[in-house]
Amino acid sequence: MSHPNPADPNAAGAATARSYPCRSCGATLEYAPGTRRMRCPYCSQEQPIAPAGREVREHDFAMLARLPVKPRHPAGAAHTFVCPGCHAHTESDTLSEKCQFCGTPLVAEAGAVERIAPEALVPFGVDGNGARAALRTWTSSRWFAPSSLKKVTEAETFKGTYLPYWTYDASTVSDYRGRRGDHYWVTETYTVTENGQTRTATRRVRKTRWSSASGRVSRAFDDVLVAGTGRVPARQLEKLTPWPLAQVVPYQQEYLAGFQTVRYDIEPESGFESAKLQMAEVIEDDCRRDIGGDEQRVSSVDTHYFDLTFKLVLLPVWFLTYLHGGKTWQVMVNAHTGEVIGKRPHSAAKIASAVLAALAVIAVVVFLVLRAGGGGH
Repeated sequence: MSHPNPADPNAAGAATARSYPCRSCGATLEYAPGTRRMRCPYCSQEQPIAPAGREVREHDFAMLARLPVKPRHPAGAAHTFVCPGCHAHTESDTLSEKCQFCGTPLVAEAGAVERIAPEALVPFGVDGNGARAALRTWTSSRWFAPSSLKKVTEAETFKGTYLPYWTYDASTVSDYRGRRGDHYWVTETYTVTENGQTRTATRRVRKTRWSSASGRVSRAFDDVLVAGTGRVPARQLEKLTPWPLAQVVPYQQEYLAGFQTVRYDIEPESGFESAKLQMAEVIEDDCRRDIGGDEQRVSSVDTHYFDLTFKLVLLPVWFLTYLHGGKTWQVMVNAHTGEVIGKRPHSAAKIASAVLAALAVIAVVVFLVLRAGGGGH
């Protein structure tokens, strides 16, 4: 992966926008989800995407210290796309967009605007029709959603977006201190009063014998995934997992054509701090297994990281924002697995009907029980 030179004060100026003209009708080709081809949205002419000619690589984390951070434009527009079709200027903070005037797909040279260029991506595997079908299944399975929600799949449009993610590899060695608890049983004597009489009884009681523990554990981590953008809540993004990171392909601009690509706004150094939190949970489990016994308490863990590498990966998501009942609702579709997540409105009428039905069933059961009990006398 080639990395950009130190930031240019004119970096927020016009960016070279690459497009892919159709050899048949002259329109602009877009990436066809689920394939290794580009397709014309007008005449359906297809063109294969040439192999990248390289493998996906990890990059030494230490090299980040030699790369200056590129400044972000205060208004959010990092550069201006110049459309090769209508020559309009579009201000944007994305790596790929569509011309706001003629709809021509625009793709920027990542190295010209980014400190770190994408190394790999998971191409869109689900197209717009597939996303609508997934949403249709999702809405029909929401028991208490209003019936009008089902119309969303037809009335609204999806926006296909690549989101930036950091992946981290590391070898770790962790020294820990804690305590080991081993269970044992003792017989206790106690008194009990029954019918005014006091007697002595015994019982088995479990106790725990605690002892100090310390040791060292090691683990190799591969592709610890951290979102590279704060534009979408992290908790929502976590629900889109798992991602098939073993199926990433080398980054090529052709896969971005026709889709929006969000630039990262979380630097890789900050992302690594989040990655360490994920690693820490796994390491603590390793410490507990190493301590052994029936219970474990881990009081301190000192972890050292070696062979630390990273890469920037783009992952595909379909976004849908719709209005319902005067509120805005957002739905996301994993554009590889078709998994749908999001919030949806509830129908007060359906909930009330369900409650009344449940109460009716309870009333019938109570009536039958009372009737059966009355017939026994």
